[in-house]
Amino acid sequence: MLSNTYRDIHLFRYDTQAREIYILAGENLQIIVPSSGNWRFLNETEF
Repeated sequence: MLSNTYRDIHLFRYDTQAREIYILAGENLQIIVPSSGNWRFLNETEF
């Protein structure tokens, strides 16, 4: 579960080359979902 409350999704992007989904929800919740389906939070140091 990402949160105990609903959050607005500000950005939803599918990268066809990397085959990953990027989700920006709320003010700073960033999630990467690779094709394997094992999602993870994106850390600011990964940019």
